[in-house]
Amino acid sequence: MPFEAPNTGPATPPSENPSGFAPLRIPLFRDRWIASTISSVGTWMQDTAGTWFMTSLTASPLLIALMQTAASLPVLFFGLLAGATADIFDRRKLLIFWQAWMLVSVGVLAILTFLGYVSPWTLLGLTFMLNIGSAMNNPAWQAIIPELVPRDLIPDTVALNAASNNLARALGPALGGLMVAGFQRIYTGAGSVFLLNALSYAAVIWVLVNWKRTPLFKSVLPSERIAGSIRSGLRYIRYAPDVRASLIRAFTFTFFVSAIWSLLAVVALRDLHQGALGYGILNGSLGLGALVAATSLPRIRRRLSADSIIAFSTSYIVADLLILAFIHMPAVIIPSLILSGFAWTSTMSSLNTSVQLAVPPWVQARALGTYLMTFQGGLALGSVLWGVLASHFSTTTSLTTAACGLALSFPLTRRFHILQGPVPDHTPYQWKRPAPQPIPFPSMDSEPADDLNSAGPVRISVDYRIPAEDYAEFTQAIHQLRGVRLRDGAIRWGIYRDATDPEHLNETFVMESWLDYLRSRERVTAADEQIRERVRALHRGSEPPRATFQIYAKEITAPGD
Repeated sequence: MPFEAPNTGPATPPSENPSGFAPLRIPLFRDRWIASTISSVGTWMQDTAGTWFMTSLTASPLLIALMQTAASLPVLFFGLLAGATADIFDRRKLLIFWQAWMLVSVGVLAILTFLGYVSPWTLLGLTFMLNIGSAMNNPAWQAIIPELVPRDLIPDTVALNAASNNLARALGPALGGLMVAGFQRIYTGAGSVFLLNALSYAAVIWVLVNWKRTPLFKSVLPSERIAGSIRSGLRYIRYAPDVRASLIRAFTFTFFVSAIWSLLAVVALRDLHQGALGYGILNGSLGLGALVAATSLPRIRRRLSADSIIAFSTSYIVADLLILAFIHMPAVIIPSLILSGFAWTSTMSSLNTSVQLAVPPWVQARALGTYLMTFQGGLALGSVLWGVLASHFSTTTSLTTAACGLALSFPLTRRFHILQGPVPDHTPYQWKRPAPQPIPFPSMDSEPADDLNSAGPVRISVDYRIPAEDYAEFTQAIHQLRGVRLRDGAIRWGIYRDATDPEHLNETFVMESWLDYLRSRERVTAADEQIRERVRALHRGSEPPRATFQIYAKEITAPGD
């Protein structure tokens, strides 16, 4: 069973003086970037108009803060499912479907708003529906990046995507607030913003319809089932320390920083006595700082490590939360929000890049879906807590609590390092020989022959001859290989030393099915193969390490019983 060669991604001319804008020289990425920017402007206009519209429907700080929860919670519910479907199905078709879902959802909200049939719970419900589409769309949207640009341009590409979103964040809130304030009836202003956002999705759909996709990784094996795909994605993340570190840092950071996003409208209304346009300017200040960060990050990354960037950003946001809590002067708050937007994007871009570079193509969308679920889960859960505190006490108490929590948690999370050491080579390593066939197989088994490849569980046993002087080095190498086996699909693993022959060691690992074993062979990357070669190089024997395969022997009822 041969494996198809991978697509290594589009080429781009080398740059002697990297500026961070090299990905925009690739036409397909440039078209995607422009369409995404247009759509993001509409999204941020809607975010501002929707949140301010809620302040006109209710005075409850909790309901206002729940707008952030309605935007974030769908990712918490559907992040894993979104990642699994994006790794199984055609990402282009999935993206078209979910972009159309978002267009329809916000279109319905626009019509109801124009007619005046929107209550706080209707607004929350349709915002939730809109963001179900966003949650299902985003893992596939981010996972196609390696299909559009070379791997060495991924950090700059992530920064440019952040620049796109934050250019929209700088313009969208102000434009949304201006449009809402420009009409006598807030229903007309908000409805107009919702309608424009619905139309903005058409630009993205047009680019996707015209995209001739060439996947980076294409298996010749049958597709995984959704449940199995979710399990294998979670298994990979469980045994990938770099990914786990990024998830821990992302959740902790967003949980406390969500106080800014969820309570900014309350600060604008109650503390600064501003209207929709004033709130839009405050929100746009965050976007302006984020835009500056996104365009500056390529140069910053060449001088500072990711851990240092996150440390500086965290320290500043603690200060900004306290500024919002105690200083109610727009002349102070606006510059502080610009710097806070800079710190936010610097951190989130570093974390996003770390996930993109830490995983191979076959599990890319599942890892990104888990990251987005963690990221938005922090926002959603944090927003509820800060909204409850603001409702029962005050915005000052809520913001101060968030600042103290972020400051106290940072020493605990900084030991989870980000983007340390060389980037692993996740180019798929192609086996040069056919996969072993599932023979012998118990002839008395009642399963049809077509099910042989899905039979299991399967135990793989590999015998090594290791001299005593190489034993310590071998155990270090084989335990590195343990991580590879478990990430790629093994459900159990062990290494055993023969009690009567100390130079004989046996590695045993179990796969759920024969098909999963074949998939694990496809998933071996160039970096994984280096670990395998190190283990095999320590073997001393007249022949290579001997592997045997055992398929679980199910109980068979004898004829006549």
